[in-house]
Amino acid sequence: YIPGIRPGKRTAEYIDKVLTRITLGGALYVSVICVLPSVLVTKFNVPFYFGGTALLIVVGVSIDTIAQMESHMLSRNYEGFLKKGGIRSRTGR
Repeated sequence: YIPGIRPGKRTAEYIDKVLTRITLGGALYVSVICVLPSVLVTKFNVPFYFGGTALLIVVGVSIDTIAQMESHMLSRNYEGFLKKGGIRSRTGR
């Protein structure tokens, strides 16, 4: 349900419009990030040892690792609640 939009064809058109805007913005951002290191190296003779794609991979893996660490820390906090209630956690402790 989207407030102010009638269900049916209008909802589908609205979702399509929003997704097109998000996809276009994301595509432009990724393109700039991938091309920027090459431009810096050629125009300003700046030593840069990673390409744009490698930079995106490193940032993506870093963000995913941080999210997994946060999830693990939260699950450790909930284990204390599970022990008090007599419910066993996934680890079986």
